Amino acid sequence: MNDKTDKSARHAQGMKTRRQVLGDAHVDRAEAGKTEFDAPFQELITEAAWAHVWSSDGLTKRERSMLTLALLAGLGNYEELAMHTRATANTGASAEDIREVLMHVAIYAGVPRANHAIKIVKQVLDEMEREKGR
Repeated sequence: MNDKTDKSARHAQGMKTRRQVLGDAHVDRAEAGKTEFDAPFQELITEAAWAHVWSSDGLTKRERSMLTLALLAGLGNYEELAMHTRATANTGASAEDIREVLMHVAIYAGVPRANHAIKIVKQVLDEMEREKGR
């Protein structure tokens, strides 16, 4: 395969995994909002994050999801934390898993970060429960 074919295959795998984890609606909104300005960034995350990292066989999607939540909470990336909390519906990480993750965040990254993350996660999990009931 040449570089263009490799890149195309990476992009296709990245989009497949991205849709599996985040859901079609989220990815469709992101794609619809893509502009010439952010298209290279979207390509980067699709190929690097979703094709290389999330598509790897080294960890399960549940494990990868839990690690991602811990890193996002520990670094204070709360908008992404909400998005990846929603994604747990597709990755198999449970509310109990998320609670354990945030307990680790409290010890290793700080109580204020975990406290704020808990607030966000509770809100997102409540929204997800309400949406299930519709």
